Amino acid sequence: MYKKVTLKDTVEVPPEFLPDRSSPDVPSELIKQLLQQKLEGKMDEQVGSVVTVTDVTNIGTGAVVPNQPSVYYEATFEAITYDPQMQEVVDGEVVEAVNFGAFVGIGPVDGLLHVSQISDEYLAFDGENEQLASRDSGRILGVGDAVRTRIVTKSIDERNPRDSKIGLTAKQVGLGKHEWLEENRKERAEGN
Repeated sequence: MYKKVTLKDTVEVPPEFLPDRSSPDVPSELIKQLLQQKLEGKMDEQVGSVVTVTDVTNIGTGAVVPNQPSVYYEATFEAITYDPQMQEVVDGEVVEAVNFGAFVGIGPVDGLLHVSQISDEYLAFDGENEQLASRDSGRILGVGDAVRTRIVTKSIDERNPRDSKIGLTAKQVGLGKHEWLEENRKERAEGN
């Protein structure tokens, strides 16, 4: 789920970016850029993944630390975050197909749609075309396909966000490849 949140953090301003004596205030645009460099793409258990810093609302008084050339400012700012919620239904795109399933891009993170969670049919991996294919129905799931899934597991690693794990399912009613959902809808409409 995307959220607009208000956060506080300490920002290190290197000496080359400090204002001169004629303008003692640190520009909020500089603080915003430094916050973006520091936080964007980082994962936090409380707020999720920081997508972007949108605005700096308050900059505290700078603090000098002994033997450090930088000045540290406490800043309050607005940010857009993505926090995957358990049981949340999300639309995404298959970014990689592998023999054990498909990785689906859901916002700034990828989730694993395990082969057992795609369909009740047996799906064979076609490495040459990067897709999973059913021999029974002929349905194919490959890179670039739009899918609707539900988040069923999540394990967030704050130190190394790339090691975070999000498990997805597409076996429930209303979930799956968008093309399959449309086919199912048409079949139901024709059956009535």
